[in-house]
Amino acid sequence: MGIASDKKVADLTLRELRELIREAVLEALDPDYGLELREDVIDALKESYQQKERGEGVDLEDARARLGLR
Repeated sequence: MGIASDKKVADLTLRELRELIREAVLEALDPDYGLELREDVIDALKESYQQKERGEGVDLEDARARLGLR
């Protein structure tokens, strides 16, 4: 974020405080906020989308049945 970790709240500008609060809320709502996907994960997702476009893969109900899920 850019705010020094040893900076006191009283020393923050209003803009810095707002950014700090914004980041804290986003992290609380989404624990993965700010993380980046690895290249291999991106490649796997792209392949998955391409398989779907080609009509390959298993639909949700079939996958549930195969895995014994409801």
